[in-house]
Amino acid sequence: MKKTLTTTVPAALIALGLAGAASAEIKIGASVSATGPAAFLGDPEAKTLEMLVEETNAKGGINGEQIALVLYDDGGDANKARTFATRLIEDDEVQAIIGGTTTGTSMSILSVAEDAEIPFISLAGAIDIIQPVKPFTFKTPHTDRMACQKIFEDMQKSGIQKIGMISGTDGFGASMQAQCKDVVGEYGIEIAADETYDPKDADMTAQLTKIRNTAGVQAVLNPGFGQGPSIVTRNYRQLGIELPLYQSHGVASDGFIELAGKAAAEGVRLPGTALLVADLLAEDDPQKPVVTAYKAAFEGKFKEPVGTFGGYAHDGFALLVDAVTRAGSAEPAAVRDALEQTSGLAGTTGIYTMSPEDHLGLDLSAFRMLEVKDGSWSIVE
Repeated sequence: MKKTLTTTVPAALIALGLAGAASAEIKIGASVSATGPAAFLGDPEAKTLEMLVEETNAKGGINGEQIALVLYDDGGDANKARTFATRLIEDDEVQAIIGGTTTGTSMSILSVAEDAEIPFISLAGAIDIIQPVKPFTFKTPHTDRMACQKIFEDMQKSGIQKIGMISGTDGFGASMQAQCKDVVGEYGIEIAADETYDPKDADMTAQLTKIRNTAGVQAVLNPGFGQGPSIVTRNYRQLGIELPLYQSHGVASDGFIELAGKAAAEGVRLPGTALLVADLLAEDDPQKPVVTAYKAAFEGKFKEPVGTFGGYAHDGFALLVDAVTRAGSAEPAAVRDALEQTSGLAGTTGIYTMSPEDHLGLDLSAFRMLEVKDGSWSIVE
């Protein structure tokens, strides 16, 4: 699927000979997983990008130039994402790319973007996307390593020293599992049980029973995204396990609560973004104006709840608009340099300050530790 969104130059301007200035375009490309297994992530990303381009063009564009968005749906297929990235650069001649709903599609896109020296802002979580630093690749979500650290900080505060872990074997789950294992020792926590499941599995009772029967386990962590964590949560309650259950930022959405069931999800903790608790933010929170404006616009237009993943696209677009505005140009090298100089940009995910050594620009303070209470998200004080 391909969509091109832009603004038409009025016939009156053409007749007056003014179309030259008015028709100047900034071409932005996007490849997201609007359909397929990651559609619950990619669909709100696509909607968000289309909405923001319309809004920005209605306000005069960027530096007086209209934006043309060329959007492809890769269906979560890494090979399609690579093909679309090549098409965006060679045929559509875009000046920057936003997208890569999943780690796999992001890695495919960045390989093409780096070769062509086109700025790419990924919407996926794995730390491998930006570490080691790649000259033209940036991203908006917190890394899986940061999610592990936020979770272990919370466990440490609760005196938890021994845990069980059950991870998805998909790209996200495997990456976060590895990152959690790498940092867990820094928090004085031991992984006493380590189980995995395939993303297509419909029941994780056997793995959870092993964890329950492991001596000394005080909490359980589930690195994963998609439907797997919801199944884990349901099975967890069915087994009557009363230990604290932590999920990843990969399921930080109202959709997770719906899939797991409100009763089963009650008490689950995970690191999430300010967007999920917009109404609970302090009035002086610098993110509040951004998250409330985006929430109102998205929910007003699409009549569905706003979510973390659409927020990643919001922030990718905001970063790009800010960079092009400051650069005074959409020339790829100038935009890349400006992205690297981003400072104090409030997004839905956090406040971004980038540098040549940091192409994410978020720290752990961008995460809010959230807990499901009475069927909705609350902030853990």
